[in-house]
Amino acid sequence: MTQSLQVFMDNRSRKTVIVTSIILLLAGLVGIALPQFMSMAVAVFAGWLMIVGSGIAFYITWHGFRDRWVVWLKPFVLFAVGLLILLHPIAGAAALGLMLAVYFLLDGFSGVGAAWELRPRPGWGWLMFNGIVSLVLAVVLIAGWPFSSAWLIGLFIGISLLVDGLSLLMLGLAAKTS
Repeated sequence: MTQSLQVFMDNRSRKTVIVTSIILLLAGLVGIALPQFMSMAVAVFAGWLMIVGSGIAFYITWHGFRDRWVVWLKPFVLFAVGLLILLHPIAGAAALGLMLAVYFLLDGFSGVGAAWELRPRPGWGWLMFNGIVSLVLAVVLIAGWPFSSAWLIGLFIGISLLVDGLSLLMLGLAAKTS
């Protein structure tokens, strides 16, 4: 299997991958430089997403299922959890720390799997590196939870974004231009 990445990526896709990788690299650097800011931003963003999601769930419940009381639980729980995260972002960051650890585990396993599938094509090693870094981040986050969640979440998201950007950049640069 000596096919180049050209089979998977045309010139337009290659440019998109490179631009996306640069954006991810910059976001990663911000997360590494300001980890507590990134942690709180993620917690507040998640809180607002839950509140917006509760509004959508309220709307759907009102228009389609208003006679079934058990269906009303989801919008109320989404709203309550989102509000709690907004009012107590540090505790929200700790809870998000566990969810982020699960994400890093899944991201790591999928990254290793994707790298294994691309092996021996150019750039596969960077995907493997990305997957291994995600697995290490998950283990460290679980080991330090909940005390270090306030700054580890931002730092790890920054590291993950930086490595994602780096691996995408290397993959894009490895693809031959047409």
